[in-house]
Amino acid sequence: MWHDNETTVDYVNFRLVAKTCAELIRNTGGEPISIGISGGWGVGKSSLVRMIASELSPSQDADQKANEAENSKYVVITFNPWLYQGFEDARAALLQAVGDALLETAEKRSGFVDKAISLVKRINFLRLAQLGGEVAATLITGVPVGLIGKVVETGSEAWKKMSIKEGVDITKELPGAAKGLLDDAKPISLPKEIQSFRKALEDLLEELDITLVVFVDDLDRCLPKTAIATLEAIRLLLFLRRSAFVIAADDVFIRGAVRVHFAGTGLDDDVATNYFDKLIQVPLRVPRLGPNETKAYTALLFLERAHRGGQLDAGHFEAAKASTEARLRETWTGKAVDLTFLESLVPQGNTELIGLMGLAERLAPLLFSASTVQANPRLIKRFLNTVFIRKALAAPQNIDVDVQALAKWHLLERCDETTANALAEKVSAESEGRVSALYDAEEAAKEPEAKLPQPFGDKPFLREWLRIEPLLGETDLRPILHLSRDSTVRSFGADDLNAAGKALRDALVSARNANETLNQRIREAGEVQSGLAMVRAWEVRRSSRTWQKAEDVLMLTEVCRIHPSAGARAAALVNQAPVTQLAPGLVSALTDCQWANGVLAEWERNDQTPGSVKRAITNARKQ
Repeated sequence: MWHDNETTVDYVNFRLVAKTCAELIRNTGGEPISIGISGGWGVGKSSLVRMIASELSPSQDADQKANEAENSKYVVITFNPWLYQGFEDARAALLQAVGDALLETAEKRSGFVDKAISLVKRINFLRLAQLGGEVAATLITGVPVGLIGKVVETGSEAWKKMSIKEGVDITKELPGAAKGLLDDAKPISLPKEIQSFRKALEDLLEELDITLVVFVDDLDRCLPKTAIATLEAIRLLLFLRRSAFVIAADDVFIRGAVRVHFAGTGLDDDVATNYFDKLIQVPLRVPRLGPNETKAYTALLFLERAHRGGQLDAGHFEAAKASTEARLRETWTGKAVDLTFLESLVPQGNTELIGLMGLAERLAPLLFSASTVQANPRLIKRFLNTVFIRKALAAPQNIDVDVQALAKWHLLERCDETTANALAEKVSAESEGRVSALYDAEEAAKEPEAKLPQPFGDKPFLREWLRIEPLLGETDLRPILHLSRDSTVRSFGADDLNAAGKALRDALVSARNANETLNQRIREAGEVQSGLAMVRAWEVRRSSRTWQKAEDVLMLTEVCRIHPSAGARAAALVNQAPVTQLAPGLVSALTDCQWANGVLAEWERNDQTPGSVKRAITNARKQ
C-alpha cells in the first residue's frame, strides 16, 4: 500500500519548483522573504515543503550532516500548528520552536550562548504576556503579581529545566534576568518589548551569520482560531533581516478563517484576501498534474510497490524515476509519457509490470479528467490502495480476479456511483454475473456516433470508461462486487444450479474434446441441470469463441447427445453465430446433430455465409 505522508521523493517533477524556491531564499542577500505555497487538499503542498527544505540541507551522510549543522548558513524549522491545536497556544509554540532552534545552533558556536539565552527569556516573557489577567496587571502597574511574581522571585519551573548542554545552568541567572524585563515599579511597554525581541533576534541572526527559515505546514487543517493565531505569530517574526517564511496553506481556507475571525464586522472578500496576501511576498500555487504527470505518477506508484515487494530491483527503480523526471521536463517539446515510454521503464519479460504500465496509461486520462479525482495525488493513492486491498482480499476467498478489472470497476464507483449501482443491480446468478446492457454499451462505445443504452446515457466519461481494457461485458461481475462490499452490499439472486450442475458447468467450460469423465458428469447432473449448465457454460465461453472449430460447440453437442431434450435450447444458442465468421470446422461438429439441421439450412441459404462453409454443409448432406 501507499502511505499518505509527505515525501521528498519526486514523482511529478515538483523538484524544479522546490529548487526555484530554495534559490529565492539563497539569493535574498539577507533581506526578509515570505513565500506562500497554496493549493487544495491533497495536491502535494507538504511534499513540496519538504523538497524545498531538503534543497537547503541536501546531505544524506550522517557525518556530513553533523558538519553542515555546525557550519550551516540556515537554521531550518518546520512548524505544524495542527499538532498543537487543543494542547498549547500555536503562537507560543512557534516562538518556542524558534528559541529552541537558535539555542541549539548557538551552543555549537562559542561566544553566542548568552545572547541566545537572553533571546529565549524574551520569548518566555512574550508567552507569559498572552496569559492576561495577572500579567495585564503587572504590565500596567509594574508590580510583579501572581504568576509573574513567582517567576521574578524564584524562576519558572520551565526555565529551571532549560539548559545549554551539560554544565551550563541558566536558572542561576533567572531572577536577575527576569527583573531585567520586569523591574519593580517600572511599567512594561509591551510594544517596546516586542520591538526589542525583534531586534534581539535580528542581531543574533546577523552575528551567527545564519538565515532563519521557517516552514509552516498544515495550516489549512487547523480550526480558524488556531490558523489566525499562527498567522499572528508569524507576523511577529515576519520581515526581519535574515529570515524566510514558507507558508503552505489552501488560500481558500485562509480566507474562510479570516471571515470567521472577523465575523460581525462586515468584512468583505477583498479584505479577507488581502489579509493573507499582506503576509506573502511570493505567492506560489502547487502545480496541478497534467495528463502526462498523471500517467507518470500512477506508473511510478506501481513500480514503487513492485520495488517494495521485491519484484523490481533498486537499480531499475532508480533508473525509472530518473527517466520519468527527464521525460516530464521535456513534455513541452511534444515528448509524451505514452505507453511505449512507460513500458521502457520495466525489465523486458516482466509481463505483470508491463500490464500495470498499460493500466496506468489507460486509467490516467480519466483520473485526470474526472471531477471526483482531478489528478489529485492523494486521491490517486487512495484509489489504488482500495484496488490493491480488494486484490489482497481475493486470495483468501479463492477468488481469481484481475487487478485491472478491479481498477476499472472502482473507477466507475468513484466517478459515477449512480451508474455503478444501476449495473450492480443487474448482476444475478441467473446470468452468471454478466450484464447484457454493459456488453451492448461496450459494443456501442466502439462507434463514436452510436447512442449508448441505459443506464449510461450520453456522458463523455462513461463512453471513455467503456472503452478501457479489460472489457467487462462478458465478465462475471459477482467476484468484483463481492470484493467491493466496502462500498455496498449486493445480492445476486438465487442460483438454479445445484452442486452437480455447477460441477458440470465448470467441466463444460474447460473441456476441449469429448471424454468419458465429461459424459459421466452430464449423466450425474440429470436432464434439467445439464440443460442449465450448458447455457451457463456457453455464456462463460462467449469471449473466447471463434465460431470456427468444433470445440466452440462441444458443450452443446455433448449435452444434447445424452439429453436430446436440450436440443431446442442448443439450436437457439448456435443460431447466434455471426455467419461471416463461420468456418468448415464448426460445420463438421454439427452435421450429425439433428437439432442443428435447421440452423445449417439457414446458413446454407444466407448470402453472407462463406462459400467454404456452404460447400461443407452440402458435402455433409451427401454423405
